[in-house]
Amino acid sequence: MTLPDTMRAVEITTPGGPDVLKLTNRPTPVPKYGEILIRLNYAGVNRPDALQRAGSYAPPPTASDLPGLEGAGHVAAIGEGVSEWAVGDEVCALLPGGGYAEYVKTPATHALPVPEGMGMKEAACLPETFFTVWSNVFMRGGLCAGERFLVHGGSSGIGTTAIQLASAFGARVFTTAGSEEKCEACRTLGAEQTVNYKENDFVEVLRAEGGANLILDMVGGDYIPRNVKALADEGRLVQIAFLTGPKVALNFAQIMMRRLVLTGSTLRPQSDLAKTRIAEELRNQVWPLLASGRVAPVMDSEFPLAEAAKAHARIESSGHIGKLVLKIS
Repeated sequence: MTLPDTMRAVEITTPGGPDVLKLTNRPTPVPKYGEILIRLNYAGVNRPDALQRAGSYAPPPTASDLPGLEGAGHVAAIGEGVSEWAVGDEVCALLPGGGYAEYVKTPATHALPVPEGMGMKEAACLPETFFTVWSNVFMRGGLCAGERFLVHGGSSGIGTTAIQLASAFGARVFTTAGSEEKCEACRTLGAEQTVNYKENDFVEVLRAEGGANLILDMVGGDYIPRNVKALADEGRLVQIAFLTGPKVALNFAQIMMRRLVLTGSTLRPQSDLAKTRIAEELRNQVWPLLASGRVAPVMDSEFPLAEAAKAHARIESSGHIGKLVLKIS
């Protein structure tokens, strides 16, 4: 396959609002040892992309400065040392950056086959969200069948994925959302109870049920002490983002007396080996669920690559339910 010297891409011209995203031409990446080059059909749009655009989430030193942490397409070239993929294979992949472009390179072990029967658009929505949910809810949070699981932001890409996976593995799922439409969407996906946080208190709801064994939170701020109150004894709180801030006053005596666990993680800074291990677990535990249709990404909207700014405005409005994608080619 003859590759072009340049490609279309969307870059961040300066830190700021969605309008700083501009279409440009960049040199086509060349895969190094252990990497594959993917010709993308679609790229997922995620909140970390918007944070990077705003200047508050810098990419690792070795990553592309272009936004985009997941996508799906065909393998276009292979670096030395790669044996598990061939040119032309259909893949979706977790990316270190660079997804808002026609071509992107990533470690070969961070790619997974497009699930059987699934289109590229849907497959592009899998990696960032499923890597995040699986590693935090199951690997770090240790969710087990029968446990009470609360996920905040249930209608988000993370939320819709967490509801489905937790339900599929036998947990009792509770969630918060900001409208009746969003609450209904969560119930359809498998949530046992939904809490409209504008009208009701999730702490009261969970305490009435005996407390949450595990909470997945991306809100932060004043939700942190409320999460602690909502946990059952020996419960676990996993923090993956701070939409309303990371600093709060917290009484740690509760953590000692009730034997609580407070933890969290960010996916992007983790080692290539850690991400490879997550990919292996997903292939074994989750990809069969996707192939059978038992679990599927919830799609919100699609935008052309040149309209990435509109996608960012959409995700920052919090009006979306599920995932947003950019159509690359």
